[in-house]
Amino acid sequence: MSGHSPGRLFIGGEWTEPADGHYEVVDPATEEVVGLAPEASRAQVYEAAAAARAAFPAWSRTRPEERAAILDRTADIVRRDFAAHAEIARRESGATASTARGMQVGVGIARFRRYARGALEPVEEAVPPQVNEAGPMGRAGIFGALAVRQPVGVVTCVTSYNNPWANPAGKIAPALAMGNTVVVKPAPQDPLSVYRMAAALAEAGVPPGVVNVVTGSGAAAGEAAVDSPDVDMVSFTGSTAVGQRIAEVCGRGMKRQLMELGGKGAALVLADADLGSAVAGIGTTFSFYSGQICTAPTRVLVHRSRYDELVAGLAAYADALTVGDPADRATVVGPVISAAHRDRVEAYVELGRKEGARVVTGGARPAHPARGFYVAPTLLAGCTPDMRVVREEIFGPVVVVVPFDDEEEGVALANDSDYGLIDYVWSADVARAFRIARRLRSGGVGVNTVGRNMEAPFGGFRKSGVGRDVGSYALHAYSETQAIVWPG
Repeated sequence: MSGHSPGRLFIGGEWTEPADGHYEVVDPATEEVVGLAPEASRAQVYEAAAAARAAFPAWSRTRPEERAAILDRTADIVRRDFAAHAEIARRESGATASTARGMQVGVGIARFRRYARGALEPVEEAVPPQVNEAGPMGRAGIFGALAVRQPVGVVTCVTSYNNPWANPAGKIAPALAMGNTVVVKPAPQDPLSVYRMAAALAEAGVPPGVVNVVTGSGAAAGEAAVDSPDVDMVSFTGSTAVGQRIAEVCGRGMKRQLMELGGKGAALVLADADLGSAVAGIGTTFSFYSGQICTAPTRVLVHRSRYDELVAGLAAYADALTVGDPADRATVVGPVISAAHRDRVEAYVELGRKEGARVVTGGARPAHPARGFYVAPTLLAGCTPDMRVVREEIFGPVVVVVPFDDEEEGVALANDSDYGLIDYVWSADVARAFRIARRLRSGGVGVNTVGRNMEAPFGGFRKSGVGRDVGSYALHAYSETQAIVWPG
């Protein structure tokens, strides 16, 4: 892999020895060491931010066509080494082979392509002219105005462990397209993919200092990347608790924020729903990346008349899924990211039992594979709205089911949450589903689908986040709007 130096930080265009040594990155499926990640000191993180600050004036003035060409070349270079990237992504994240290929590296490439086009999108918008009478501000006249999007400056990108390609690419590519420079601080569990991304960007011609990558096993590197005085904006994907701490630091420095935080997606299944479609959609919580995804429909609210039928359908779906080694093509459910996270998910299932929920399927650690951090797809029925398993984000292959009696109660239960990222409605009456969707306090609503439109705005209400990205909305998120006014 050209230019990539394993075990080194990427600062100011140079592969740099970490001040604090290395830590092991572990394969969640085998518990074997995948590689060593560099442990940055606080001073090195500040160096990375200073390098980004120094690179900003020149990069922000490069022609959009040049930025587009670099992002396009990055996509080509990543595609060239696709198989090797997918292999590392699978091993460090525990994703299944097909997820690592399609949803991780494949989506990463697509995002670089999308924002190569994005770099060419117009950044100026005419504002209707205004007629001003003569007065203390000057002579009468017609005043024209332009709203111009300008880059924010230095953006710290703190990325999530559940997708070491798509998530960082979804921050880095639009930030660069808009003319920002970046400091990337990947999740500690699976940072190796992001160093490969940095190497591809460097090979594609990104100037020194425009992209910097720093890592650490604990919180120190991320804290430094957020509190550095050279940083103008923080883009974070991760838990609400960490997001709140980052937001406090951003507030003190008046730094811009883009926060994509936790979720407890409500799946509202109405009496007339196609249960086959609902089961397949909700079932993705069990299968897609072992439920470690903030948009998962983990909180199922079903009309009482269909309750037993839906619980039986979900149990049969979960029982049919192959749990095992992600390298095996037959595997649908791989491990969760770490032993600590497996313990957390198992503790939630145990808590559900204590709270009075019924474990319909799952709930015990799978006997096979013998090694690795596996959690069986688990379905909790007989849940009530006040249970912690219904209210808190578990972030694993665990689905909870709560019945409701009428539409009003269903909507009220869906909205009775600290979160509001993506909710779902299943109904044969699409007009009714759309009407209900408008009443849900969440950043997105899927009607009869868990699919996404990759140009639609993405983000949350309440504790699920601040701001919107994806598509052109990401270009807006990584820019400031300037008004330019002149007399006509």
